[in-house]
Amino acid sequence: MSDSLHELWLRGIAFNPAAPSEVLIRLMSRAAGEAGLLMCEGRDLPDAAIDTALHHPLEEIRRALAVNRHVAPSRLAPLATDPSGIVRARLAGGPRAYRRRVRPLSDDILKTLLTAQDGGEDGKVTEREIMAELDSSRQIPLSFFNSMAGHEHPELRIRATWRWESLTPAHRAALLDDPDPAVREVAQGRNWALDPERVEAMLPSFGSRNGWVFGTCALSPALVEQCFEDGTLEPLTRNQHTPADAVARLTRHPEAKIRAMVAARPDLGPDLVAELREDPDEDVRMHARIHPFPRTWAEYGAIQGVIGHGPDCTCPITEPAVGPSPDWFAACAASEEPVLRRVAASWPGLLAELVGTLAQDDDEEVRIRLACHHPLAPPHLLLDVFATRPAHRPHLLTLPAFPRTGRAHLIGHPDPDVRALAAADPALPDPPVEDPDASVRQAAAANPSLSPEALETLLADPRTAEGAAANPALPVHRMHALLDHCLNGTATPPAVVRR
Repeated sequence: MSDSLHELWLRGIAFNPAAPSEVLIRLMSRAAGEAGLLMCEGRDLPDAAIDTALHHPLEEIRRALAVNRHVAPSRLAPLATDPSGIVRARLAGGPRAYRRRVRPLSDDILKTLLTAQDGGEDGKVTEREIMAELDSSRQIPLSFFNSMAGHEHPELRIRATWRWESLTPAHRAALLDDPDPAVREVAQGRNWALDPERVEAMLPSFGSRNGWVFGTCALSPALVEQCFEDGTLEPLTRNQHTPADAVARLTRHPEAKIRAMVAARPDLGPDLVAELREDPDEDVRMHARIHPFPRTWAEYGAIQGVIGHGPDCTCPITEPAVGPSPDWFAACAASEEPVLRRVAASWPGLLAELVGTLAQDDDEEVRIRLACHHPLAPPHLLLDVFATRPAHRPHLLTLPAFPRTGRAHLIGHPDPDVRALAAADPALPDPPVEDPDASVRQAAAANPSLSPEALETLLADPRTAEGAAANPALPVHRMHALLDHCLNGTATPPAVVRR
């Protein structure tokens, strides 16, 4: 077997689901090169391999493990106090590949990173830089900020103010009256967004047309008028502090988009709703028709998170600050308005019987949202969305319910990504190892239905070597033999075919 196959074998074994800890640990050597790093970052690992990586002398191994999205966050806790600040920063920053749903770090890790007094022994980053990585990583759930608001550690109460708008009114009041003067000072500084005069005074530091300020802060009459004068109106339509007279003006704006955005506000009066239901624009009328549903701002937010996003929306799936009630989502699921059924399909707590109904909905976007958001979405629906909507494939493959079998019927699909999915199905009688597409060949070579004789042939072919090395049917002694050859330069023994 040619030495040119070394990298392919190493990468394949690194992602072989049947490789035991002792095999994976061998790949954590410098001689294994990139394969060991890809393994530590990109797959689930058994406990013994995790323990080795957590305390590995090579910093790059610990760095790779720090961004592993497959290992339970609680197992990564030692990395929060790693001697290397770079490792800590990687843990705080989270997985490098974009993911729609980011799994939060454990409370212990969050508390450790948020109260750290230094950035590690190597001095390459500061604790503030690590906190900045954490703050932008989406790994802190909004519920954690509320829990921190009453924590005994003043530093954590200060961190709770980072999401001031998501805190409950009781928590905000408590922080504004905190016994620690440093906490009170920070809280008072954060509270400026609810004071129209302070907002107007601070606007120049944000930029005169800052959408966040106009969309979330309490605005003075002068700032509201400025929005109308310069056309910064979209933020006003969703700002719950927008004065009633300004809301009325927005409902009569010449642009249909502006009228539509304001038509579902929960504070809209019945006269304006009735007027908008007769609007010449269908989109405006639809927003007005659903007006009875957003009775609270949380419900309005849930609707706005769906309207106009389209079937290929890949916006982050995040935890709402204060979500609507289960009864409200159930009512949405039974609505005649497709947009409300899409809202219901986007809530992962929807009851099983409603999930079954929405899985057969006539509206494609309802079905897509259900597949992407709900843990009880039927496997056949996940497979259908995978085949028809490429934008959602990376996310669907991360879902526990995504079917690992029952895909063989897709082997003739024109899209190679779909054929590759089918080629990995163990029920496939003849995996297509000669497919013209490389990804399909690799998936077929990793199919556990292949015989030992077939695997040996595929291991010797550069077109299929990586897939064959990743095949869970590859005996462990062959994995070790391949590693001996790649890492130690020993001759690879001839294959042993078991009869």
